[in-house]
Amino acid sequence: MAKKFLLVTLLSLFLVVSAFSITYVVGTEASFPPFEYVEKGEFLGFDIELIKEIGKIKGFDVEIRDMSFDSLIPALISGNIDIVVAGMTITEERARMVDFTVPYFSANQSVLVRKDSGFNITVLFGKNKIGVQTGTTGDLWVTENLVDKGFLSKNNIVRYDTFNFAVRDLINKNIDAIVLDNPVAERFTKTDPVEIVGIIITNENYGIAVKKDRKDLLNTLNEGILELQKNGKIDELVIKYFQ
Repeated sequence: MAKKFLLVTLLSLFLVVSAFSITYVVGTEASFPPFEYVEKGEFLGFDIELIKEIGKIKGFDVEIRDMSFDSLIPALISGNIDIVVAGMTITEERARMVDFTVPYFSANQSVLVRKDSGFNITVLFGKNKIGVQTGTTGDLWVTENLVDKGFLSKNNIVRYDTFNFAVRDLINKNIDAIVLDNPVAERFTKTDPVEIVGIIITNENYGIAVKKDRKDLLNTLNEGILELQKNGKIDELVIKYFQ
């Protein structure tokens, strides 16, 4: 009888814990290695591990949902996802639409070309075709600093949903260069016949985004990031993915 009572008690406790478990839908764009990418059907990367580690210490699970980068903020605002973790730079324009956590990573932009192209930083000027990912800070930088100032025709910008497509077009000589976040550019130099010929100093900070009315969730994520910074876990992830 005692064993039966113990089994029932444990089952009841399990059902209570399950009833109160929280799963957040996390939006990302999984062609941004080493921050987020897919390997053998599994979502991997710095950002993916980061949000899972925050979940471990703050008591929630995550469901990763892959979508185009420019769809992430609209999906967050509409409530289709709860969190965005996608190597997203904190900008004034984005911060008017969503709330960001404290920064968890800093980066600049890089100019990526084919190894056999002979191009240097001047590839950004003239009639060359420059690839960017739609809605990224690289897209914004090229538009504001090259197109708007007359250094590059707007017809010479080629926008992509993912950087994987952009790199394929670069290798196939359909475009001449890509402007993208430096850590991601570094990763592509290790897997594809491409090289970095210039760094654009933008001093960007990445943050995790939530909907404006989710202050409770924002506080939870901020607490998680600060705890991971204190216990050294973020440093471990940096070493794992960037060194």
